[in-house]
Amino acid sequence: MLADISLRFALVLSLLAVFAGAAASVVGFGIGSLLTPFLALRMGADVAIAVVVLPHLAGGTLRGWRLRHHIDRTVLLRFGALSAAGALLGALFFSRMAPLLLTRILGLLLLLTASAGLAGWTERWQPRGLLAWALGLLSGFFGGVAGNQGGLRAAGLSAFNLAPVTFVATSTVIGIFIDLVRAPVYVNAAGPRLLELWQLIGMLSAGVLLGTLAGERLLLGLSAKTFRALISTAIGILGLWFLFVPA
Repeated sequence: MLADISLRFALVLSLLAVFAGAAASVVGFGIGSLLTPFLALRMGADVAIAVVVLPHLAGGTLRGWRLRHHIDRTVLLRFGALSAAGALLGALFFSRMAPLLLTRILGLLLLLTASAGLAGWTERWQPRGLLAWALGLLSGFFGGVAGNQGGLRAAGLSAFNLAPVTFVATSTVIGIFIDLVRAPVYVNAAGPRLLELWQLIGMLSAGVLLGTLAGERLLLGLSAKTFRALISTAIGILGLWFLFVPA
């Protein structure tokens, strides 16, 4: 029994979870960005965000462990600490703010960032000092509020010119930090509902883990140029989705 979620819908979401896990292995994000909007159509944004955080953490933990030797610790400390702090702040406010407005703002930011990346601007610019901290804080905040921080985090990390595997490894561990901070807040807010949906959460987690393992094969074969183009394109597609998704 999947509460008010039909078995057919749960199976479709599980297949989407496999794709999302594979995408996250390649570009460093995509699980929350792909799963949350579809779940929100059936159960509301607040519950959807809480449901997805657990499969997101499962996929991130597996991916982070397998890529642990490729993490850029300097970027992790610079970007990750403020991302976690921003996530906590965002999670505390996520149920009080207008999610549609935040979604539109995030979509606009992602589109601007994708345009800069495709034009080559991000290859010539690196955030420094307070700006790097601000990007980490902002990505974490949106992750806490709307459950989608991966695209903005990828946008900020793209300016550091990391190798593809290093990019994904570092982004993944930052995502784990964010999940560990925001998950207790979500569980506290939607605990009883999550118990009703435990089977769905398990199916999504299994799909994400399977996709994570499959996506690694593609990741290891990408050139840096192709990877940067893929990152920018993925960010732009997500931006269009968040900007124009129906209310």
